[in-house]
Amino acid sequence: MKKENSNKDNNSPFKQFNFKFNFYWIYGIIFALLIGYQLLNSSDLASNKLTQNEFKEILNDNDIETILIVNGDIAQLTIKSEALNSKDKYKKSKNPSIFGQTSPIYIYDFGDLQNFENNLSTAKAEFDLDFDKDNTTRTSFFDSFLVWLPFIFIIGLWIFFMRRMSGGGGGGGQIFNIGKSKAKVFDENTKVRTSFKDVAGLEGAKEEVQEIVDFLKNPDKYTALGGKIPKGALLVGPPGTGKTLLAKAVAGESGVPFFSLSGSDFVEMFVGVGASRVRDLFKQAAAKSPSIIFIDEIDAIGRARGKNSITGGNDERENTLNQLLTEMDGFGTDVNVIVIGATNRADVLDKALLRAGRFDRQIYVDLPDKNERRQIFDVHVKPLKLAKDVDLDFLSKQTPGFSGADIANVCNESALVAARKSKKSVHHQDFLDAVDRIVGGLEKKNKIITTKEKKTIAYHEAGHATVSWMLEHAAPLVKVTIVPRGKSLGAAWYLPEERQIVETDQMLDEMCATLGGRAAEKVMFDRISTGALNDLEKVTRQARAIVSIYGLNDKIGNLTYYDSSGQNEYGFTKPYSERTAQTIDEEISKIIEKQYERAIKILEKHKDKLIELAEILTEKEVIFEGDLIKIFGERPFSKEIEESKRTSKDTDKTSPKEEIAEENSK
Repeated sequence: MKKENSNKDNNSPFKQFNFKFNFYWIYGIIFALLIGYQLLNSSDLASNKLTQNEFKEILNDNDIETILIVNGDIAQLTIKSEALNSKDKYKKSKNPSIFGQTSPIYIYDFGDLQNFENNLSTAKAEFDLDFDKDNTTRTSFFDSFLVWLPFIFIIGLWIFFMRRMSGGGGGGGQIFNIGKSKAKVFDENTKVRTSFKDVAGLEGAKEEVQEIVDFLKNPDKYTALGGKIPKGALLVGPPGTGKTLLAKAVAGESGVPFFSLSGSDFVEMFVGVGASRVRDLFKQAAAKSPSIIFIDEIDAIGRARGKNSITGGNDERENTLNQLLTEMDGFGTDVNVIVIGATNRADVLDKALLRAGRFDRQIYVDLPDKNERRQIFDVHVKPLKLAKDVDLDFLSKQTPGFSGADIANVCNESALVAARKSKKSVHHQDFLDAVDRIVGGLEKKNKIITTKEKKTIAYHEAGHATVSWMLEHAAPLVKVTIVPRGKSLGAAWYLPEERQIVETDQMLDEMCATLGGRAAEKVMFDRISTGALNDLEKVTRQARAIVSIYGLNDKIGNLTYYDSSGQNEYGFTKPYSERTAQTIDEEISKIIEKQYERAIKILEKHKDKLIELAEILTEKEVIFEGDLIKIFGERPFSKEIEESKRTSKDTDKTSPKEEIAEENSK
């Protein structure tokens, strides 16, 4: 029985029509009533127009009871009731009008008023007529409407904009609410489904953030020992590492009101708006205490304040920052509100914002290591239909330097690659193709390359492969291709070892392998091309780091000219003299030229194998580690990373994803 009643309710005609009231309906109804009144009140609906002969006939018969002259140009005639009932010519207009008259009205357009009145006087005296005459003035609704139309339009437009600016049409960020906070509030009415289970890796950062959640849930546990709940925590790390995801997990786990907004939400063209929004934000958070405020990209308002303001004495961004500093640590800040900030530019933040008492904790969210990448893969492959040959352990080894966002992109791209090939599931090779696509760019097999250029590219890439195979500390090569991909005409792909520290010999071997392409062109053709631009950029950057950053050069000594804080107040001057600058340039050039000569010697020693490898590469366009083993034999250096024999891709040690070798780039 209950089920039948439920069906009846669902099939009710009132359920089918779910109208939503709109304030503009009132305007439409009023306008329709005015139009209807004008149309129904029009004299044309209840009158018959008379010709001059018809008017004279009715007038001479003395059938007119009254003549009403309207606006001096139209005569409105009312017929006597006895004539209306006795004469057939009036029967067609016998029905009373909708305005309540008992007799029909005739309209006669007489032209000149003075002549018409003279004719009426003459006829009345001649035929002894007994009609009454009167004059009136009437104004048409449409005439009045046209006169007032511009003013009505302006008033309506003003009402429209005022409703929007007061929040009726565009939310609370308009003129009357411009100083109000634009934060999104997540509380018991708006649940957030993200939890710490959805955050893979980042174990250290999760522990810190989970403790903040525990502060809010069980404050007595900490205050009983005399401790205080921290004022704020700052999430710092490279883009895509999961800072915002951690904040979402806090919103889902904390169970307290969560205010989320971006640093740019405080910025407005009006002076004083940013500070006003900060005050309103903390006022709302204090009203719902205990609560959490999350400010993403806090560097938009938290940049270091300058000593000499170029823009003038009233800097809106600095006013906003000053108000934020006051709210986070000022008089009367005894409310239970925790501020969580996120940025990837902690080096530009103001020192007053970073001090203890405001952001008590700085949580560094670093790029994931191999084990954490495996956990992130486990999370992002859940919605995918995986084939049995997918090896997530190998994929986690293959993607050093990838952030969580990069791994999510790899998983999504692999599904697209598999769908493009009309596969029923995602295979391991699809993941490899996705990594190649993301890091190296789109493969361009139809790019026009001459035979001479192709031969040069083949020897260039073969030079990289040969030199790296013969050096102990160079990353093991896995794949070489001369198929254009992205901006590069060819690429050598490696699987670098994840190191926490790098020794001088390791950096020199990497530089020598990078210069192997240009050295191969010199050995084989006794000329060089512009294709090694990317190689030269990379080795120059590494050599400069050896000399001026890491203090690994004997002549310069144990000095570094690198400011890791980014707060150097003397940015317009060099931290060394001109003589030292000349020495640095000379040492950088010596290091690069020495490794270049070293690469040439290695290639001259194995020139026959270099030629064989280049010929195979020209024929196949893509060769793998197995082809190198057939030519060179097993690599003489044993490393744990060489246990993997699958296809993989090179990424640089310092920035593996961005500095992948794009040899022969134009």
